[in-house]
Amino acid sequence: MKQSPRQRYKWFDSYMLRIGYKRCEYDCCVYLDDGSFIFLLLYVDYMIIVGNHLCDVNELKSLLSEDFDMKDLGPSKKILGMEIHKDKQSIRLWLSQQGYVKKVLDKFNMSNAKPVSTPLAKDFNHSVDQCPKTDVEVDYMSKVPYANVVGCLMYAMVCTRPDLAHVVSQVCKFISNLGKRN
Repeated sequence: MKQSPRQRYKWFDSYMLRIGYKRCEYDCCVYLDDGSFIFLLLYVDYMIIVGNHLCDVNELKSLLSEDFDMKDLGPSKKILGMEIHKDKQSIRLWLSQQGYVKKVLDKFNMSNAKPVSTPLAKDFNHSVDQCPKTDVEVDYMSKVPYANVVGCLMYAMVCTRPDLAHVVSQVCKFISNLGKRN
């Protein structure tokens, strides 16, 4: 049934509200408890619980396990292609997509590309003049996985690399009618 994921979410949402959590106004899959500073992040049937105190996190887990069939997989190391890094000494937590980026570079045969300090080369220039003009050029460009590359860049931009926003906006301008660079 198409509605079952939505119904499951509505049921979980009403449960979280009933036990005193608030739904984040910016993301309906994030729940928080202001009193003990606990965040619960939900993605389909996976969740991550983050909090200041382990006892509060364990209390929420036991409360959830009373009403839901769930498995505790321990401390999170990765979610949605993002590695989760913790430094207990400096009390820091951060996300990285280094593994994802390496896979993308391998996928598009770019693993030997030279790194640069800025995401967009100063000589980068797409223009309408580059759009394919002949059927041969259109056929050639249809085999170039340009949109796929842009999608991979967008995922990195949205998750951990906001510095790529300008680059992605520039390469998206001609995504539907890109031609070969002269």
